[in-house]
Amino acid sequence: MRILIAEDDAELAVGLAQSLRDGGHAVDWVGDGSAADAALRATSFDLLILDLALPEIDGFEVLRRLQARQGKTMVLILSAEDEIDARIRALDLGADDYLIKPFALGELEARLRALARRARGAGASPQCGKLHLDRAGQRILVGERPLDLTRAEYMVLAALIERAGKVVPKAKLFDQLYDWEADTELSAIEVFVSRIRKKIDRTGVRIRTVRGLGYLLESVASAPEFEAEQDGTD
Repeated sequence: MRILIAEDDAELAVGLAQSLRDGGHAVDWVGDGSAADAALRATSFDLLILDLALPEIDGFEVLRRLQARQGKTMVLILSAEDEIDARIRALDLGADDYLIKPFALGELEARLRALARRARGAGASPQCGKLHLDRAGQRILVGERPLDLTRAEYMVLAALIERAGKVVPKAKLFDQLYDWEADTELSAIEVFVSRIRKKIDRTGVRIRTVRGLGYLLESVASAPEFEAEQDGTD
């Protein structure tokens, strides 16, 4: 997931961001409400971890503005405010969950997994042809055999499986992997796609390049003949 942390406690935010990155997420951090609002307007995030007591603009206002834009970003409130009125207000404004500080990292990670299941469909097991996405195990199976994938390859292929049959822009795949500070070019996605193509060869599934738009994962048996060269760079 692409995650934004809006938290003015730098020590907490840096530690949390590193833990989430170790878990395979792309994470950005801002320290005040104005920066959070600007980031949410400029970038598409899957999840916002939001402190309510932010400087400049408080978390309630950040949440209100986000919901007014009808965004699809999930929101987990992370706050020292334990009053029931604060919880009710945040949930009424559109927050998906509320966690009180101090918290156990394991509980936060469990809540993130629950939010992800809720957003994608708890009973859904995305697949394309013989490829199955095992989110809990963070692996991709061919039948019952796991593919040998790097973290980056897994995240790219997982994103394609979740949107099988639909074109996924290269920039969207990039955003799933890298935060603002990453010193990496968009062309890195082409490298990962090339490696993945070799690893899924003979599985009955292929990644098709749709020039100028992105990549599309499809079952070869059901795929129409296509004229564009598969190994393009778009």
